[in-house]
Amino acid sequence: MVNVNIYHLIEGARKAKGLTVIIDVFRAFSLECYLYAMGAKVVRPVETVADAFRLRDMIPHSLIAGERGGRKCEGFDFGNSPSLLDAVKINGKEVIHTTSAGTQGVANAVNASEIVTGSLVNAAAVAEYVKRCKIDEVSLVGMGKGGKEVAKEDELCAEYIKSLILGYPLPDIRERIAGLRNDGGSHFFDADNQEDFPMADFDLCADYNRFNFVLKVGRGELGYITEKIDM
Repeated sequence: MVNVNIYHLIEGARKAKGLTVIIDVFRAFSLECYLYAMGAKVVRPVETVADAFRLRDMIPHSLIAGERGGRKCEGFDFGNSPSLLDAVKINGKEVIHTTSAGTQGVANAVNASEIVTGSLVNAAAVAEYVKRCKIDEVSLVGMGKGGKEVAKEDELCAEYIKSLILGYPLPDIRERIAGLRNDGGSHFFDADNQEDFPMADFDLCADYNRFNFVLKVGRGELGYITEKIDM
């Protein structure tokens, strides 16, 4: 029987061992799935804003996306909003991505034997990938808000993926995701927040099992790089 542990935040990423799933539903790893769906050649998660600019200078025609405090970083091509992506600009391009929580988890999962990213939009694919790997130890890490405060959407996603791995899918998953509108995702419905947190982002990130692929994180000469693996 596989041992599945759920950890939390940056501290949890550091504790994670075995095959490690770094989870960020709102919005980092939902965004990366949409980037690949729009034809991105590759996505490169990085830890800092400075790293993003450095890589952009090294990779011709690359784009940079990401946020700090939920807001698009100055000088970036895109923020962290899947509803504001431009498929025409993204198709065929390498995208460098940095966020306050998700990509920090990747950088801090130093004890993991393997890293994949996770979100609701590809939760079932992540669970299937884990099962196919037939590994003894799995760590699911909800990155929360800024990697410092637990977020209900990430905890729900971790619980859901664990249930699929162990063979008892949550019967109320649809209702619980819908409940995030008022408890976890309410900032997407604040009229004063629409520039940084568009309402459409909630539905895109809550569209569970939309994508049947996983994003595996590896390391290359230029740092972290993700690989899209169809399931």
